[in-house]
Amino acid sequence: MRIPEKPWWQYRWYLRPFFWNQRRKYGQVLKSALLWGRSPRVFLGVASLYGALERKSSPLEPALRSLVSLHVAQLNACRFCVDINSALLEARAGSSSKSEALPRWRDSGVFSEREQAALGYAEVISRGEFPVSEELTRRLHGCFEDDAIVELTALIAFQILSRADSRASSASGSARAGPCAPRRRRRARSLPGRASPARGAAPVTTA
Repeated sequence: MRIPEKPWWQYRWYLRPFFWNQRRKYGQVLKSALLWGRSPRVFLGVASLYGALERKSSPLEPALRSLVSLHVAQLNACRFCVDINSALLEARAGSSSKSEALPRWRDSGVFSEREQAALGYAEVISRGEFPVSEELTRRLHGCFEDDAIVELTALIAFQILSRADSRASSASGSARAGPCAPRRRRRARSLPGRASPARGAAPVTTA
């Protein structure tokens, strides 16, 4: 038995601005949001974490966050997350050079020492290769303050949720593209109590 999406009117009213924000940003609501939305408190927790990681005062610069997110999405084989994070990285970095060179990041001269340390750490965490080696630990501390390493770890963990989304496809009924994927387009239907999307509302995707 698979877990279906709920009808619009059965979602809590305070989740609707998030859904409207996704429609504005992606053209439609993501399956992951509709599935997380079945548990409103979990949904808000995921949204709050996303907002904290993407705040302007983050010790991790926007382009670096997108670079790490893209790499984790590639490791997780989440196609939708790769597409979203590739576009965001190119917008933040000002070119596609880093997204194109990412599969060869160790041998490419495109990435800074700071970026290489973050990418290496993302691979170790994503693959569950614990404990982190002393060499990598020293490299991280040479490039990041302690608080930034904590945030980098949280960012990687957040993106690893896309793996959980993909592996949950057999239970969610999203076997082809995974719950991160947009829903199939349907005829437009107005939501009860339609409201404007909240500014800066998190997409609640693991992309």
